Amino acid sequence: MNKSRYLNIFGTLMRNQLKLLLILSSVLLGGIEVVRRVETLTNPDIQIPGLAAYGLLFLLCVISVVGTGFFVRAWLRWPLAIAFAGASWLVDGYQWVVGDFMTYDGFVTMTQSTGDLGSAFDQQTAIMLMAAGKSAFLLFGIGLRPTSPIPWAGRIAKLVAFPFLALLVTLLYFRGGEGASGLPSGHSGLSFSILQGYELIRYPDGERKAVTLPKGTAKPSGDVVLIIDESIAGAYLDINDPNGVYSGLNRSASPVPIHNFGLAASIAHCSVGSNMSLRYGGTRANYLDMARSGPAIWSYARTAGLETIYIDAQRTGGIYQNQMNDAERQEIDHWDQFDNVPVIDRDQAVADRLTRYLGDGKAQFILINKVGAHFPVNDKFPDSHARYKPMLERRQYADVTDMAAPDALYGRDGNWVLYRNSYRNTLTWNVGGFFDRLFDQAKLTGATIIYTADHGQHLHEQPDSGAATHCTPNPEIEEGVVPLVVIGGSGIGDKSWEQAAKARHDGMSHYRIFPTLLSLMGYEQQAIKAVYGPDLLSPEADPFTFNIRYNARLGSSPIWKHIPVEDVARPPVSDHVDGARSTE
Repeated sequence: MNKSRYLNIFGTLMRNQLKLLLILSSVLLGGIEVVRRVETLTNPDIQIPGLAAYGLLFLLCVISVVGTGFFVRAWLRWPLAIAFAGASWLVDGYQWVVGDFMTYDGFVTMTQSTGDLGSAFDQQTAIMLMAAGKSAFLLFGIGLRPTSPIPWAGRIAKLVAFPFLALLVTLLYFRGGEGASGLPSGHSGLSFSILQGYELIRYPDGERKAVTLPKGTAKPSGDVVLIIDESIAGAYLDINDPNGVYSGLNRSASPVPIHNFGLAASIAHCSVGSNMSLRYGGTRANYLDMARSGPAIWSYARTAGLETIYIDAQRTGGIYQNQMNDAERQEIDHWDQFDNVPVIDRDQAVADRLTRYLGDGKAQFILINKVGAHFPVNDKFPDSHARYKPMLERRQYADVTDMAAPDALYGRDGNWVLYRNSYRNTLTWNVGGFFDRLFDQAKLTGATIIYTADHGQHLHEQPDSGAATHCTPNPEIEEGVVPLVVIGGSGIGDKSWEQAAKARHDGMSHYRIFPTLLSLMGYEQQAIKAVYGPDLLSPEADPFTFNIRYNARLGSSPIWKHIPVEDVARPPVSDHVDGARSTE
């Protein structure tokens, strides 16, 4: 009898030790983030208290997660286990892909793009599986039933599990979401989720403001078109660099004038933020208010008497992206996607569809999201445009629009040469080929087309670590550099687009586009400027910055990164063999 009792006690202790082993294994598997965080806190500019505070907070998080595993009631323990494990998986997957810490801004951006998680897993399978394996330790470490007797340390940990989590959430709230770098990923991810939940309750989606801007004396003189390309590095086009690839925009004999504003600063270095503010406008001071409650560009177009059209080449099946929703959809008269068109041909299909709208005799506002050059870039061009070599292996991701290819983005120097050449080939097809098709067949007279991209690309021209090209926590300036071109340009009095493009070459930003669109629609220019800032024709200088904390929340402020044009990386000619450079 005594022997059986001792065996039961031994088994009980072993099962509790297994739980501890699983939880601590999950913590240890995140050791690389801990080392990186300690390194940032041990440089000469950081005081010792900063390192001590991090160490204490890390310890409290470990105690908290251990205590969570000792809750007796399964209905409480397992949901918490799933929450911690799921948060760990998302945070670790993100951090291991981009090679940097996840920030609260990055977390919000990622959750706003949850429709892409399936594609992300498909294209980053190895990394996501490793992250899932780490989170499985946490899942079962917390979820498995604890057995009694629980040591006194376990009982204390159970009592402080929730208070320590609440302490972290409170700390992050008062620090604007900052301070979670290097902490156990389950705790940082769950804390971010709680903060985002609070914000959704605090700032629920409501009715947007009505259009109140007065109209000017001029009426829209023709179609107004905004083309938002995807992931285009402005310096990689021939209109902005002599070693750039063929863009189809460097035309001396064009039926309509082409005004190249050169390199421009994007709103943000992630798709969601840039697209939101391109649709809702705003200045650097009020863009968040406009994104929350301002009228959309569709409302302004409809009030001005224009039919509204959205051409989306990136998604199919009516799926929304970039924070679109049902309310916004109701303001769009025609919504075009290309369900049955292969990814490689969609930008060509966009050119055909735009041609049809430009020739139908109706006054319209048309907004386009192109496929462009988001990774993977292996298969976004036909063999006829495989002009830059050596390049990435082809015929792997023909059906993928915009998620990463694991073999292309390991950060090795040789791979980045292959990547840049495939990227060039993609540009020759999805930019050069697109504009060739548009100019060859479209009726462009009378229309005004503004062409840009959502963000730029850091293509690792100088060897460095990391496997991302944009949307990184600590971005390079190239992530915020995009092209900006106006084709046509009628409709705003008698001001000269040509003079503006020359005077403000390499000096404009996305923030000038929304007020320009409103001016083209016939709204009164001084009223526009008071709310949305100056337009592309204004002589005022632009700060030439992009926002690396678009989701500035919880009392935090945006962070503006200035772009010194002279420091923007240029396309290395040494990437490709002699004679491979594109010519048309």
